[in-house]
Amino acid sequence: MRGLLIEAVVAGSLADEQGIESGDRLLAVDGHRLRDLIDFHYWSDAEPLLLEVAKPDGTVWECEIEGAGAEPLGLMFQPPQPARCRNNCVFCFVHQLPKGLRRPLYVKDEDYRLSFLYGNYVTLANITRGDLVRIKRQRLSPLYVSVHATEPELRERLLGRAGIVPILEVMKELAAARIVMHTQVVLCPGLNDGSDLEKTVSDMVSLYPRVASLAIVPLGLTSHRSRLPALDPVTSEYASDFIRLWQPRSDQLAHDLGEPFLFLADEFFLKGGIPFPSLSSYGDFPQLENGVGMVPLFREEALRVVKKARQLHPGHATVVTGFSALPLIEEFLLQLSARTGLVLTPVAAENRLFGPSVTVAGLVSGRDIIASLQGRGLGDVLLVPDVMLKEGEGVFLDDLTPADLERELAVSVMVVETSPEGLYAGLKEAFRGKRR
Repeated sequence: MRGLLIEAVVAGSLADEQGIESGDRLLAVDGHRLRDLIDFHYWSDAEPLLLEVAKPDGTVWECEIEGAGAEPLGLMFQPPQPARCRNNCVFCFVHQLPKGLRRPLYVKDEDYRLSFLYGNYVTLANITRGDLVRIKRQRLSPLYVSVHATEPELRERLLGRAGIVPILEVMKELAAARIVMHTQVVLCPGLNDGSDLEKTVSDMVSLYPRVASLAIVPLGLTSHRSRLPALDPVTSEYASDFIRLWQPRSDQLAHDLGEPFLFLADEFFLKGGIPFPSLSSYGDFPQLENGVGMVPLFREEALRVVKKARQLHPGHATVVTGFSALPLIEEFLLQLSARTGLVLTPVAAENRLFGPSVTVAGLVSGRDIIASLQGRGLGDVLLVPDVMLKEGEGVFLDDLTPADLERELAVSVMVVETSPEGLYAGLKEAFRGKRR
């Protein structure tokens, strides 16, 4: 039977009008059996639409739906179960996790479907001939590809696997089929930098415009690397030297290609203490979710928020963040404090879960926050950026909740969107009705 389990049906939708319910299974669309969400979206643009639906008691219905092209069916499905990664990457972050976290955090996915649906990066090391045929036939574009190195032996060393198909062969086949790819290199000092990085960048440029962007991001190292390969961190000196070498090359490529192509992660600029390039150098921010351009974009939005901010009732709020973002948050809150009249205190939580070298806000646990803030005067409210919580579940990496923080720190806790607008909106809500 299989098909797709229907988790919910939007009230009043076309599917609802047909009597389709949560718990039913959508088996086929216009006679095409469904393997996953991609098949559903690919086959559901016909008019009229014939659905084959199985009820929990085993009864199978056929529903013909008119007008499906004009409005959504109103069906919501479970996400596909990810294919497991068979790589053993020397820099894999999952291998560096401490014990005792939520079980899903230890799952490594390597699934081209999730790359297409959600923008997950995949190495394509597990790709089969059938997968490639499907990607080309169903036009699964764009895909997000972790290249790391194009020299085959080096790439096998980085991925911890032998006998994999050279990445350039796969990418050339996809490019010939007009599949767009956004790519990344996780940079490991002494491994895939230098002349090897030169080759990788050159190979990606040769596939432009099908390879639409390339981001270089630094590896992340935690304090839990026992029995793992020794790797050198990206130090402040390394980051500054790297930016001075590669930012001019990024600018030259943008000039040669007519648009930005090569992007360097914000962390390089923060660690190296080098000013960020102009906002225009990020184009339409194709690598934003990869930590590229977040800081310049934050500063641009902060200027707009500060300009429109108004006086609020006197009060004191604390904003928790990671050490990477602390200077940025300090700069914004200082300006916002002058406009609102509030006392705004930024505090960076030391990462005890992963170790002090991990400084991003998104990897701060609930216990880290409690340990860093306990005994401090936190004022009227503690603002927590939503990037610290699992989306849709409202829990930190260690399963603590904002309610746990309230109990342990004896302060009202408010979760806010991780942006200048979100912080300002949270402050206005916290002091609602108290504006002068």
